[in-house]
Amino acid sequence: MTLSPADQLALTAHEAVDAVHAGRLKALDYMTTLLARAEACAALNAFTTLEADYALAAAARIDAMPSHDKAALPLAGLPIAVKANINVERMQTCAGTPALARHIARTTAPSVAKLMAAGAIVLGKTNMHELAVGITSTNLSPHAQPVRNPYDLTKIPGGSSGGTAAAIAARIVPAGLGTDTGGSTRIPAALTGIVGLRPSVGNGGAERRYHDAHAVVPISHTRDTVGPMGRTVADVALLDRVITGAAALQQVPLHTLRIGLPRPCWQALDSTLEAVAHAALDRLAAAGVTFVELEMSDLLPLSERISLAVAFHETHEDIPAWLVANDAPVRTLEALAAQIASPDVRRIYEGVLVDAFGADYHDAMRIGRPALQQLYGSTFEAQRLDALLFPTTPLPAVTIDEIEGSSMVAIGGREPIDEMAAYLRHTDPASVAGLPGLSVAAGLTSAGLPVGLELDGPLGSDRRLLAIGIAFEAVLGHPAAPMQASSSPATQATA
Repeated sequence: MTLSPADQLALTAHEAVDAVHAGRLKALDYMTTLLARAEACAALNAFTTLEADYALAAAARIDAMPSHDKAALPLAGLPIAVKANINVERMQTCAGTPALARHIARTTAPSVAKLMAAGAIVLGKTNMHELAVGITSTNLSPHAQPVRNPYDLTKIPGGSSGGTAAAIAARIVPAGLGTDTGGSTRIPAALTGIVGLRPSVGNGGAERRYHDAHAVVPISHTRDTVGPMGRTVADVALLDRVITGAAALQQVPLHTLRIGLPRPCWQALDSTLEAVAHAALDRLAAAGVTFVELEMSDLLPLSERISLAVAFHETHEDIPAWLVANDAPVRTLEALAAQIASPDVRRIYEGVLVDAFGADYHDAMRIGRPALQQLYGSTFEAQRLDALLFPTTPLPAVTIDEIEGSSMVAIGGREPIDEMAAYLRHTDPASVAGLPGLSVAAGLTSAGLPVGLELDGPLGSDRRLLAIGIAFEAVLGHPAAPMQASSSPATQATA
């Protein structure tokens, strides 16, 4: 039975691979359909480059394989999107910034290489917040342009992995890779109605789940990680299993779960988002989940005291090393910063250039970060928790600021606060501590904007967290597909 283009666009990653293996779908037909979808959705600005010739040739090679060889590939013919700060050999690694616009990678990040070896095909490199230093993906470089949310093209998709999220939500690809330092897979996942995983990082070394050092344009070697994104938790788990070689997931009965609700992450929420999040809680509780309310009053203040010191002191050190190691067109932090196009990123790099957080870094790493890790560890142990749960972001997607790239936002009539700080409020603490986090879709607001719920787990509990996510997803379902992904911004704004 031949699948129509509409049927192909609706496929999840699992379904697409199964169809290719069963001979119901030609990889070349599927790639052709998705490339046409990408062109139709060009107004999203989801991609920096489409690798059409490469992708079509790779798909044709999959189709030409003997059946037994194809069956041995767990991702045979699966098109994926890869964020523009992740190396793929012979493809552009621009990180959304002018100084790297013509930079072609000489290596492939290990996470990408494992997906490709399993049969995945990179359809293109995705747009992002410039240098990953932001959460809107409003990239004001002439080489990139702002990424738009498929649910409302006047709104942000979240960031910094907004291009990957927009491409997945708009049915251009079923899955892909982003990166996450403070929330950059989970925030865009939440704002576009998809799933995003931040894998365990811990203190590095064996605790780090994905090993892509020197193959990703960095912010912070302590906090950065590649992370898979998809329309379902099962699809994200599939990519994670291929990258890590992990065992298959074990089914999790909902009635066995004890899930903590940290009070600081359930306060000061947008009212429309809050309604969706609490309705999801009610459905999960009715399905048997036990929820435990937690004070955790030190969680946000402790994270805020050390977050920037860790991230931006390491930017000052890590960017020059990456530029040299990757034979980039510019070799110094100053040369890179001189060409930054987005005003919000320029302001941050003013502090990075003078190492404004250098004096605080060692105390943050020796005292503050271990204290935050201890807070998480003691809470999980004392309360016998499987995970924490809270809204991934305190508000849904807001209108794109095409002048500054990021602005101020007011939540529930309160005093306006910095947009980046607002969206990072819930995702940043686990990132600082090196813990895994998973954002799953909770539903749509009354205005039709997606809302995400985040599960944070103990260090190394990634597969357990994914299994819990699958169980939650079975209760909460998936949001309806965006209807206007190929509309122009002007048309959508007046619709």
